[in-house]
Amino acid sequence: MVNGWIILDKPHGLGSTQGVAAVKRNLRQAGFGKVKVGHGGTLDPLATGVLPIAVGEATKLAGRMLDASKEYAFTIRFGAETDTLDLEGKVIATSDVWPSLEEIAAVLPRFTGPIEQVPPAYSAILIDGERAYDRARAGEAVEMKSRSVTIHSLQVASASAGEVTLIAHVSKGTYIRSLARDVAQALGTVGHVTMLRRLRAGPFGLAEAISLDKLNDVGKGAPLEHVLLPLQAGLVDIPALDLTPEQARAVRQGRVLDGLPHDDGLYWVRSGLVPVALVQLSGSVLTVARGFNLPDVAE
Repeated sequence: MVNGWIILDKPHGLGSTQGVAAVKRNLRQAGFGKVKVGHGGTLDPLATGVLPIAVGEATKLAGRMLDASKEYAFTIRFGAETDTLDLEGKVIATSDVWPSLEEIAAVLPRFTGPIEQVPPAYSAILIDGERAYDRARAGEAVEMKSRSVTIHSLQVASASAGEVTLIAHVSKGTYIRSLARDVAQALGTVGHVTMLRRLRAGPFGLAEAISLDKLNDVGKGAPLEHVLLPLQAGLVDIPALDLTPEQARAVRQGRVLDGLPHDDGLYWVRSGLVPVALVQLSGSVLTVARGFNLPDVAE
């Protein structure tokens, strides 16, 4: 059994589903057979950086990873807006206004905290069962509804003539391309994204990420443990509870445990070093949210 996380430093031009396919292919070539694989948050092909890929039982946590906050570095080039809000699109608006670094820094607090944001027309959002980007590519005028997102922090990383690189820590559902568009417009100009790199997704950062070449080495015989993180690596943001063998058996059977002296909230429980389940504790009563089918070390 193969269970855990492979954190890919996704290269430019590779889609998220292609990243998942690369993991599947390499595991198959390494002799692990058919393994369930999924990703924890889409990255545009033009973007690079942290793409968490869940393997085996870790796929039960992919939904949590989608809901996790993300951190990005991105560059806005001022003077032109494209229909895709990035380098791929055609220019639809221009401006000869070039904001200063002081003006950029002064406007960023307006985009920090809860904000309303209109997603790009070239996005994977479903509109009447069809992807927005399919409608946009067909020449349709796509009307996108605004959504509430949270920008936890937004700061200048560097600046040069006509462009600025920002670091943003954002909630789920945030579109960096829209953020770049809105920052440029607030500065009295237009702009588009020329570089987008995800620095962190939930608990995973670039320090844990591996290159596509290192992933491909697994298919050529390199040890899987050099690239595979344990399932519990995706749970470091919530507390763990230790169970006795009897309690672990009860939880694996989906039974409710009572009389646990812990605060209400979300926990993960383990038997020794083995994750047993993601659980909810309420009024000292433990109920199973997601169970993990992992063998005990002794088995």
